[in-house]
Amino acid sequence: MTEASPSRKAEPSPAAAIVPDAVAGHPPGGASTPVELNTLARQVAEQFRHQAYPPTMIPGMTRIGEFLLLAGAGAVATMAAGLETQSSWHGPTLLCVSAALLAIFCLQLADAYQRPALRAAMRTLPRVLGAWTLVCALTAPVPYLLLGEAPSVRWLAIWFCTGLVALAAGRFLLSAAIGRWARKGLMERRVVIVGGGEPAKTLIRALETEPEGDIRICGIFDDRKSSGRSPDVVAGYPKLGTFAELVEFGRATRIDMLIIALPLSAEERIMQLLRKLWVLPVDIRLAAHANNLRFRPRNYSHLGDVRMLDIFDKPIADWDSVAKRTFDIVFTIVALCLLWPVMIGAAIAVKLSSAGPVFFKQKRHGFNNQEIDVFKFRSMYTDRSDPTAKRAVTRGDPRVTPVGRVLRKTSIDELPQLFNVLRGELSLVGPRPHAVAAQTADLTYVDIVESYFARHRVKPGVTGWAQINGWRGEIDSDDKIRFRTAHDLYYIENWSLWFDLKILFLTPFRLLNTENAY
Repeated sequence: MTEASPSRKAEPSPAAAIVPDAVAGHPPGGASTPVELNTLARQVAEQFRHQAYPPTMIPGMTRIGEFLLLAGAGAVATMAAGLETQSSWHGPTLLCVSAALLAIFCLQLADAYQRPALRAAMRTLPRVLGAWTLVCALTAPVPYLLLGEAPSVRWLAIWFCTGLVALAAGRFLLSAAIGRWARKGLMERRVVIVGGGEPAKTLIRALETEPEGDIRICGIFDDRKSSGRSPDVVAGYPKLGTFAELVEFGRATRIDMLIIALPLSAEERIMQLLRKLWVLPVDIRLAAHANNLRFRPRNYSHLGDVRMLDIFDKPIADWDSVAKRTFDIVFTIVALCLLWPVMIGAAIAVKLSSAGPVFFKQKRHGFNNQEIDVFKFRSMYTDRSDPTAKRAVTRGDPRVTPVGRVLRKTSIDELPQLFNVLRGELSLVGPRPHAVAAQTADLTYVDIVESYFARHRVKPGVTGWAQINGWRGEIDSDDKIRFRTAHDLYYIENWSLWFDLKILFLTPFRLLNTENAY
């Protein structure tokens, strides 16, 4: 959406519902001061720069894969038995699909989708084959009971054997793949320990005995100087730096979880930590075993057998991220199919109206504060463009071309960002990305709003909740970036596909108001 001043001030959602108690009301100060990682931390960060496959996704993917295998086995049996040439093939097909669903349910009851079971195919194979045999025995008499017709013995035999082979082969291949991914570091849960000394040592020993074996401890961060209470190496893992360096480490790597190994008596220290760390797109947990806490079981989450208290969850994670990415691709392709004449016309107009390229690239903050190149149709004279965006566009700005003025007023200049969506750098809906050097007066945005970088826990979007609520355009006052950030955080905490669909639906209508678009 075109950056233009809002014509009205929409009421923001209460900050208390968005910002955690540890952060709300805390005055900004020093948040934008860059911290350089030490040599050891940089070396370790380089090892974890690439994304690993989340082990939590494997059971769900296995369920989908085995459903398709069993349904496919039914299709093979139907064709091998010659039933597809008969008018009665609909019954076996429906029965196969229903049986495949029942098989997944039975395998779930047999704990065959636990990650240790997926790793040990040989040990769990009898359980898997027993569940499939039970499903076939239960479904075989269904045609007779419902239709009074005896099922084809040949069809049943082929279906049973094909399903048996498919399940066994699939399990062995998956077990081998999981082992290979684990050895290469492609499938693991990456954990950083926050706090050193004896509590960290106890936690590490507990995690090392975790039965699923997919925990990768990346290192330890502690503000205390080297001493007996906080040595440089704890349980064989090095201390990589301070808490301030941990934020930069989290931005340079793809870690999954921060575990705070501090006693609850250090309440103020924990609150200070959360004020720094919650801007990272990771799960944040407090190790409960070190605090001798005695809550009800439902108050805990577990990492293996280690009890944890959940502080923050990574937003839009696991299957939610798959759903959102699918949503982005489908709707982006639809948008490109509908808007390509407009985009071609805009490109021709830009090229004919002034010298220079059709597209304009600008460095903006993306997911986890990483820099990305965002595409737009060029709306300024080439020799007067401002890639840093330090100087915002104002009404009657002489840097903007006549064609550019129309493109900006109609938001057509933003359409090339659909290609950023296909590349995976942007989402269709999310917090709008700002230029890396953008500021208000002499202050950067993070100097005004300490929680500003929390916007980057998800991918930025082409449009967003703040924009359709009127917080578009030039940010020429502190209040504007505060309200925009509040709306962005509200979106992150309340995300759903329906919320995305609502924002997409409202966006064209809100673009009709072009009073302050220039």
